[in-house]
Amino acid sequence: MLDIQRFRQLNEQAKRLADEIGNLLIEVFHYLALFVIGASIVWSAVVAYGGMMLQGHATIGDILLLFIYLELGAMVGIYFKTNLMPVRCLIYIAITALARLLIADIQAHHQADMGILLVSGGILLLALSTVIIRKPSDDT
Repeated sequence: MLDIQRFRQLNEQAKRLADEIGNLLIEVFHYLALFVIGASIVWSAVVAYGGMMLQGHATIGDILLLFIYLELGAMVGIYFKTNLMPVRCLIYIAITALARLLIADIQAHHQADMGILLVSGGILLLALSTVIIRKPSDDT
């Protein structure tokens, strides 16, 4: 009976040790992945800015692209500090991307069509979703 009790204690200790090692590995991977994502955002933004400098000017689409990089960086920073995914940042990125698409479409075609209306409707839906997300729930 004593051997079984000792075996159970060793088993529990082994489980706790495995959990601690697993948690440490997950945390290391989490930070490493965040640094890689952050570095990729910075790298992409620098390359885009370099292209603007070589071009000699920045279009409105280029500036909106830099705002997308800014929001992505802010999202990574918020996630790094809080471990919470800021959904509003994703919506802001989507709104900026759709605005960039809309401006590029208007500059390229110079005519109103159904695509402009659909993209504008998408921007409106995303803007309304930010209002809904910001409202506190009634059960608090």
